Amino acid sequence: MFSYRRCGNFTWNGTLKELKSSYGCGGGATAERYRPSMAAPSSSGLEVLLSTLQDAGDTESTLNILNVLDELLSAGTDRRIHYMISKGGSESLLMALLNTAQNVPPNYTLLLPILHLLAKVGHRDRRIGVKAEKAEAVLVMLGLLRQNLKDARRAAACLWVIQVFCASVSTATLLGKNRGLDIVFRLIPAHTTKHIRTVKAAIDALAALLRSKVNCRTAVSKGYISGLLKLFADWHSNDTEREHIPIQRALLHCLDHATNTSVGRSALVAEGGIELLFQTTQTCMFTRGMECLVEPAVQLMRKCYPKCALSLSSDQSVYSFPLPGKPLNPWDFVPTSQGDAFEDDSDSDNDNDDENEDAENKDYEDDLETDLESLRQRPQPDRPLEQLGQYVRLCPELHHDFQELASGSESEESSDEDSLLNGDKGDRWARSGRRSSRRHRGSAQTPSSRATRKGHPSSVSNGGGHTTPEEEEEEEQKMKAKDLHSQCLRSHEEGHRSMVDRLLERFGACIPHHDPRLYAAAAASTRSIAGYSILAFPDFWGHLPTKGSECMAVRRPNVQRQKVLQDIQRFLCPEDIINKVVFDMEDPSPQCSSDHKDSLRFFSKFECGNLRKAVQVRRFEYDLILNADVNTSRHHQWFYFEVSGMMANVPYRFNIINCEKSNSQFNYGMQPVLYSVREALEGRPRWVRTGSEICYYRNHFQPTRCERSSCFYTLTFTVTFKHDEDVCYLAYHYPYTYSSLQAHLQMLQRSVDPRKVFFRQQNLCNTLAGNPCPLITITACPTSRSWKSLYQLRNRPCVVLTARVHPGESNASWVMKGSLEFLCSSDPLAQSLREAFIFKIIPMLNPDGVINGTHRCSLSGEDLNRQWNKPDPALSPTIYHAKGFLYYLNSIGRTPLVFCDYHGHSRKKNVFLYGCSVKETLWQSGSSVDTSTLKEDPGYRTIPKTLDRIAPAFSFNSCNYLVEKSRASTARVVVWREIGVLRAYTMESTYNGCDQGIYQGMQMGTWELEEMGAKFCQSLLTLRKSTMLYDSKVISHMSLLDDSPLDHKSHNCFVDDEPPCVEEIEYHSPLTSDPPGKDLDSEVNANMYSSAEDEDKDKDGDKQSPRCRRNRSNDLKSHLFPPLCRPDSLESL
Repeated sequence: MFSYRRCGNFTWNGTLKELKSSYGCGGGATAERYRPSMAAPSSSGLEVLLSTLQDAGDTESTLNILNVLDELLSAGTDRRIHYMISKGGSESLLMALLNTAQNVPPNYTLLLPILHLLAKVGHRDRRIGVKAEKAEAVLVMLGLLRQNLKDARRAAACLWVIQVFCASVSTATLLGKNRGLDIVFRLIPAHTTKHIRTVKAAIDALAALLRSKVNCRTAVSKGYISGLLKLFADWHSNDTEREHIPIQRALLHCLDHATNTSVGRSALVAEGGIELLFQTTQTCMFTRGMECLVEPAVQLMRKCYPKCALSLSSDQSVYSFPLPGKPLNPWDFVPTSQGDAFEDDSDSDNDNDDENEDAENKDYEDDLETDLESLRQRPQPDRPLEQLGQYVRLCPELHHDFQELASGSESEESSDEDSLLNGDKGDRWARSGRRSSRRHRGSAQTPSSRATRKGHPSSVSNGGGHTTPEEEEEEEQKMKAKDLHSQCLRSHEEGHRSMVDRLLERFGACIPHHDPRLYAAAAASTRSIAGYSILAFPDFWGHLPTKGSECMAVRRPNVQRQKVLQDIQRFLCPEDIINKVVFDMEDPSPQCSSDHKDSLRFFSKFECGNLRKAVQVRRFEYDLILNADVNTSRHHQWFYFEVSGMMANVPYRFNIINCEKSNSQFNYGMQPVLYSVREALEGRPRWVRTGSEICYYRNHFQPTRCERSSCFYTLTFTVTFKHDEDVCYLAYHYPYTYSSLQAHLQMLQRSVDPRKVFFRQQNLCNTLAGNPCPLITITACPTSRSWKSLYQLRNRPCVVLTARVHPGESNASWVMKGSLEFLCSSDPLAQSLREAFIFKIIPMLNPDGVINGTHRCSLSGEDLNRQWNKPDPALSPTIYHAKGFLYYLNSIGRTPLVFCDYHGHSRKKNVFLYGCSVKETLWQSGSSVDTSTLKEDPGYRTIPKTLDRIAPAFSFNSCNYLVEKSRASTARVVVWREIGVLRAYTMESTYNGCDQGIYQGMQMGTWELEEMGAKFCQSLLTLRKSTMLYDSKVISHMSLLDDSPLDHKSHNCFVDDEPPCVEEIEYHSPLTSDPPGKDLDSEVNANMYSSAEDEDKDKDGDKQSPRCRRNRSNDLKSHLFPPLCRPDSLESL
C-alpha cells in the first residue's frame, strides 16, 4: 500500500480504515508495537494517527504519520484543522516535538516536519501558547532556536513556532524573560537579498513577542525602537526593485506592537519616527506597488501623535445652573467667568451607543428581558392618586360647554346628562381637581431666579418717527448682509423705524406659518442662562424647504488620509501654524474682534447656538470646540454658529475637534447645513446641505483633565461660500428653536376655524429656568351641543405625541411640525383624524436644553429620557408632569390608544419605530420561556406596517420591539409597562437620509421630515377603521389613505448599523495586513519543500513574485506527494 518516492515521503493508496488496521488492528509485530497507545475501538482514523504520533519509536513511521496529517489538512479547509485541534492535535504535536528534541543531537529529519506542521496547526489554535507552557515546550523551542541560528531553514521553522506560541501574552512574556527578544532581534539584518524567508520570520516573531507590554517596555529600554526605525529606513531606501515590500510591512507591524505602551510611543516620537514615516508615506503614495505601506504608516503616525489637551480652561460647560436643593458647585463655571474647574468624574458613562436608546441609566431590573413575569407585571404608580387632580385642567375638551355653537333644543338638557357625559370619575376629578390644583400648582411652577429674562429686542419695537432721504439712504446701507448682525438684530436708536419693519417692507415675509414679528416677540419672553439678546437670522427670518431632495455627499477615496496627513504636518511644521483664537464664548465681549482681515468672524451667543471656541490654524482652516451640556463636561455633538467675513469661492476647512460619538453618519454621505443671509434677502431663505471632503475620525485631543479614558473625534468639512462678506450660519442639522415653536403655535391657532377645530394651548408646567412647556389639544368640534355630539367627542380615544426630549435632535421638531400642521389643516384625512381622536401633544419636552444649545441633557445635567421611571418633580418637572398626566388619563379610563415619542438618530438611515413586545423580547433575549404558547395582541405592528406602505422614508425592517433592561426608564418602556399603552413607540428619524425606497441616496430635508410627521398621523386611521361604522364620512376618507399614491415598501434586508467605514475611524485597531494564516501557510510550505540547495538560491527565488512562488510550491508539492486520500478516505475522516 505504500509507494516511496524519496526518503520520508510516501503515497497512501488505501483508506483510513485500512491505515487504522495496519497500525492497530492488523496483528503482527506492528500491532504489538503500538498496542499500548492504541485508541478506543470507536476512535476515528485521525485519533489513531494522533495517538500513534505521540509514541512512535522509529523515524520512518513518524514521517509517514506526519505526511498523512499534512496531506489531510492541506486538502481541505480550516475546518479540518479545527477538528484536529478538538481531538488533541496540538497536544500530540507538542509531545512529538518534546520527544524528538530530547535526542542529542536532535533528529532534524523528524524535527523539521514536526515544526512545520505545528506552525500550521498552532496559529489556528487560540490556546496553543497555554498548551505549550503546560507541556513545558516553550523554553525547549527557544533552545532549539539558539542551536540553529546559523541554519536559515531550521531557524525559520523555529521562529514560526515561537510566533504562534506568542498568541498567549504569558508565553510571550516567558520568552522575553529568557532573552528571547535579544535572540530574535539579532536575526534581523540590514537590507540583504539572502535568506529573506528567515528574515521575515524573525520580524514576525519579534512582533508576536511584543504583544506583551512587559516585552514592549524591555524593547524600549534596550533601544529596539531606534533599531527598528533604522532597519525600516534601510530596507525602504535600498529596496530599489520593490521586491521586499512584505519585509517593510512586517517592520511596520513590529513597530505597531512596540508602540502599544506610552513609553513605546514616546520613544518612536523621540527617535524621529513620525518624520521618517511621513516622508515614507509621501514617497509610497506616488510609487506604484508601494501603496500597501501607506495605510499602516498613517495609522502608526496617528497612534503615536502626542496627545494634546483642548485649549480650554475647564472641561465643564461654560454655563452652569443652580439646581433646586443643591448648592452651586464652587468649582463649576459661572456664566462668563474665567478660572479653573475640575472635571466631573461622576459622569463616567460613555455615550457611544444609539442616539436615544443607550444604556446610560443603570436603574433597571436585571431579569427584565428574560423573565415573563417582570415583563407582564405593571409597576406601582410613583405617586398617590390624590395628586392627579391637578391635571383635570389639561382635558378642556371634556368640560368645555361649546357655547360658540348654535343653540338648539337639545342644548337645554338636564344636569343628569352632563353627569352621564363626564362619568362619575370625571365628575369626582372635576370637584377634587379644583381643590388639589390650588394645592399642587406650586409644584408645577418651578421658575429659577438665576435665569435671566431676555430683554425685548429692539428689532420687535415699532418706532413712530419719520426719516429724511439721507437717513433712508443710510438705513439702506445698513441692510447689507454683513451689517445685519450688528444693526438688525441688536439694539437700535430710539425714534427710528424698527429694522424688522424696514426688512419686511423691502423684502416681505414669505414663509408659511412664520411671522418674524411673532418670532421676535416670542424670543423676548424666552429665558436663557446667558440672557441672549441677539437673534439668529435664520430663526428670525424663517426657512423654506429646498426644491427637491439633496443627494448624499460622495466620499472621495482616501479623503480621511489626506486630512490626517495635514494634521500630522502641524506636529512636524509648527512654525506654519497660526494658532490664533478668533472666538471664545468665555470672552465677556459680544464678539471677539479680529485684528487681521484674513480671519473669519464667529458667533454663537444666541438661542440654540453652540460654539465655545474657534482657533485659526492656517489661513483657511479653523479648529472649532463645542460647549458641553449645562452642568456637565460631556455631550459634544450639536453645533450651530454664525460665520462671517469670508471670501467667495475660497475653500475653508472647519474641524470640530471634540465630538464624542465613535462613528457618525458624516462618514456615510451626511452633510451639515448652511444658511446664507444674502441668499435669504435675495428671495432664497433656506437651509441647504453643504460641505465637501467630509469625514469623521478619532483625533489626538483629550480633555483638559484626563483622569479617565477619554478620547475625541474630529468632524472635518470644507465649505466654499458663494458671496464675499456674507453672513452665514452652519449647523449640525436644521435648527428649530423654542421661540420658533412658540411662534408657530400662535400661527396655527390663528389659522384654524374655531367652529371646526378644537385647538387649545396650555402650560403643562414650567421648566427649571421658568419657560412654559406647552401642551396642545387638537380634536374636531362637535357639530352641535346635542347629547349625541358631545358624547361622541368625549369618548374619542386619546393619542399622545411628544418630541424633543433630547435638544440636539432638531429633526424631531420638524417631524412634530409636520404632524401639527397636518392635524390643523383642511385635508379630508386630517378632518377624519380630528373626528376620530383627541390629540394631546407635548411638542418640546426639554425647552431649557433647546434654548441653551445643549445636545442631550436638561439644565440638571441629566438625560430626561432616562428619568421616566422615577422622575424628580424639582429636577425633571416636564417629565414628572407628563407622566402624571398619563397617569391621570389612565385613572379616568382614557388610557391613550397610541403614545409616540419623536426622536432623531445619528447612527442609522431612514425613519423607523421602536416598540414593545413580550414575545419578541423573550425570543430575542434567548429566554427559556416557550414563546410559541404565549398569546399577545399583535396590534403593536399595525402602525409600522401601515407606515411602511404609505411613508417613503419609513423602513419597517429597521423597527425593533425589544424591551431591553437598559431602556427600562425611557418613555416608551415606562408608558408601555406602567400606563398599559400597547402601542407605545419611539420614532427615530435619521439626520442623514434613506437607503431604500423613492428617497434612496437622498438626504432628508425639512419637507421630508414634515411629511413623515403627517404620514404618522395618517397611519392612525387604520386603528379606527373597524370601529367607525357610525360615520360613513370618515370611512369614505379612509379610501384616500388606502389609495395613497406614495405607496411604498421598504427594502427587504435587516441592517442594524452602517457597514464599517471605508477608512479606519480608530487608530488603535490592528494594522491592516494580509490574512496571517494564508501568509504563514505559504511560507511554511515553501520552507518545507525546499532543500539546502534551494536555500542557497534564495536570492534568485525571492526575485519571483509571491504568486509565482506559491505556484512553484504547489507544483513541488504535487510532484512529491500525489493525492493520498480517495473520497472514501475523506468520508471516513
